Amino acid sequence: MPKNQYKPQSFTHPGMTLREKLEEIQMGSKEFAVRTGKPEKTITGILNGNSSITPEMAVKFEKVLKIPAHFWLNYQTKYNEYIARVKNEEEIQNAIEWARLFPYAAMVRLGWTKQTRIIEEKVEALLDFFGVSNKSAWEDYYFNRELKVNFRISLKHSSEAFAISTWLRKGELDAVKLKSFPEYNSGKFRNSLDVIKKIMVEHPNDFFQRLQKTCMESGVKVIFTPCLPKAPIHGSTRWIGSNPVIQLSARYKTNDHFWFTFFHEVAHILKHGKKFISIENVHYDEEDAEKEIEADNFAIEMTFSQEDEKELLENVPITEEKIIEFAKKINTHPAMIIGRFHHKKLLHYSKGRKFIKAIDLTC
Repeated sequence: MPKNQYKPQSFTHPGMTLREKLEEIQMGSKEFAVRTGKPEKTITGILNGNSSITPEMAVKFEKVLKIPAHFWLNYQTKYNEYIARVKNEEEIQNAIEWARLFPYAAMVRLGWTKQTRIIEEKVEALLDFFGVSNKSAWEDYYFNRELKVNFRISLKHSSEAFAISTWLRKGELDAVKLKSFPEYNSGKFRNSLDVIKKIMVEHPNDFFQRLQKTCMESGVKVIFTPCLPKAPIHGSTRWIGSNPVIQLSARYKTNDHFWFTFFHEVAHILKHGKKFISIENVHYDEEDAEKEIEADNFAIEMTFSQEDEKELLENVPITEEKIIEFAKKINTHPAMIIGRFHHKKLLHYSKGRKFIKAIDLTC
């Protein structure tokens, strides 16, 4: 609500005014009911503040009491608004502890919501961010799977559901902003992987923009969303509307991790259908371990296959020069080989560090 908007502290039901008018003209509720042609029970309900005055009643009241119908209707409307705002205030108060569970300071720092120290304003800002009217609606969406068409998983048992839902929501908001998108074309997307691999190998300064553009041509939205505290997500894939969306955090800020995660998400799109939702490095009720393994294997094949690894390891000793030469041979970036060898302790961490490119997508 705008700060300069008048907000009444209290507002009586129009039945009280009706009662006062009937007392003034010394007319009982039964007689008034007969004169208006309404059941006495209906009139009693209005007089007691339990029922509303409808447009049809207001016209009948006008004929009997000579008070314009719009008076009664405006009175009823103002009272209804007052009751709604009272209920809204109660819901805000009930959601204060809920709001404290979100990484609000990080959201402000990233420009996702407004700065405020007033907890009630934080509640309102969070409800606005998630596009829900109250805490219960948020729980229905993210915990109770009430809208399975859009969000088919539950975060109820995730240890950091509040930070995770915030990260996912930001991706959803950014994906919706990308309008006039072409229809998804799976064949075209598969064919674009060679172009995408070339972007990976060259890794130009504008690699992310090129990646987004290439995927866009196939109807795939690629979104960058910075990591949030307590939400250690590498990436996520889901369908929003008629387009698949790859949401990436670039959590480790290096090219080897980035590209492996990207191709992992690609596998979910190509292999696992519209109903599948992935959230990498997060446990949730509907997590499918087999599909995650399948996606990992796809990413391995696209970046540095097991067969390629075996072939390279037969050519000992492993040197930077051999890695560079082999990377050219199999059309990958040296970082994809070096990163895996570092992880497997097959190569000392001091070797090949210059090929691990730092990335910062926040610029």
